Amino acid sequence: MSLDSLKSAIPDFAKDLKLNLGSVIGNSDLPSQQLWGTVLACAIAARSPRVLRELEPDAKAALSPEAYNAAKSAAAIMAMNNTFYRTRHLLSDPEYGNLRAGLRMNVIGNPGVEKIDFELWSLAVSAINGCGQCLDSHEQVLRKAGVDRETVQEAFKIASVIQAVAVTLDAEAALSGE
Repeated sequence: MSLDSLKSAIPDFAKDLKLNLGSVIGNSDLPSQQLWGTVLACAIAARSPRVLRELEPDAKAALSPEAYNAAKSAAAIMAMNNTFYRTRHLLSDPEYGNLRAGLRMNVIGNPGVEKIDFELWSLAVSAINGCGQCLDSHEQVLRKAGVDRETVQEAFKIASVIQAVAVTLDAEAALSGE
């Protein structure tokens, strides 16, 4: 299983996704750990077993065990945070914003990898999960640390393409009765 296998599974009507998948992963300017951590975290966040099965082996081979676990941690903690903060933001009663969250988020402070990498992965997952407050928060941390806009955009481009591939392949599987 691999990126090539995943690309070959994309139907002809979604040729742009096939091309974009090859481009955002194969031609990325991100350092390997940032790239493959983003890919793994996004594959998990996209919730597609097929996409995860196809991309995980390449990510695991490219990442140290610490980075591999940290990328999975980013997907896990952001699944919780994106739901919590998006909900709090969407509620019309602003008083929810004054309440203590009371949720453990220790991994954000000690992810086991460079903080910038973890923040980038968290931003990409937040793009998939659609949490504007989390996107703003992670983007601000990255920019304050000197990360340029092109790098930030690279992460959410990867997220966008992986999410689109997941939606497309899962829809095709459902339509074919898989």
